[in-house]
Amino acid sequence: MDLILWRHAEAEPAKDGEPDEARHLTGKGLKQAAKVGEWLDHQLPDNCRIISSPAVRCVQTVEALRRKFKTDPALATDSDAERIVETSGWPDRREPVLIVGHQPLLGQVAALIIAGEKQDWTIRKSNVLWIAQKPDETSETYIRAVIGPDLIAKLRG
Repeated sequence: MDLILWRHAEAEPAKDGEPDEARHLTGKGLKQAAKVGEWLDHQLPDNCRIISSPAVRCVQTVEALRRKFKTDPALATDSDAERIVETSGWPDRREPVLIVGHQPLLGQVAALIIAGEKQDWTIRKSNVLWIAQKPDETSETYIRAVIGPDLIAKLRG
């Protein structure tokens, strides 16, 4: 199985009285999401299941991918790493799953899967951490890719 973790792009600061979930992406964040979304569109297979936090900034990030997706409250800011892993179907799902969410949750998911315990690993804004597991008897879990908008821009030269 492949599990792709995509942290939402740069968001506006919280406004007085506005819920955290209502924060929008900045202009820079929209550009970050577009770069990463285009890269992901070329990398992801057609059968990839795409799930986003219902927070506005995550929905705006995943919309840059221009594929069908679902939102799930299990990915909201008040969730936990174990719930997100369960929602993804790791490690038993056949098709790849892309999760669009928040820090520190996505870093905790990565640590839980790779290191076997929840730790506060950092995934930068609009960065992707792609985790894969070999579908053989070893079930080896490994990091397939880590990329962000700055590196994508450099690769395009």
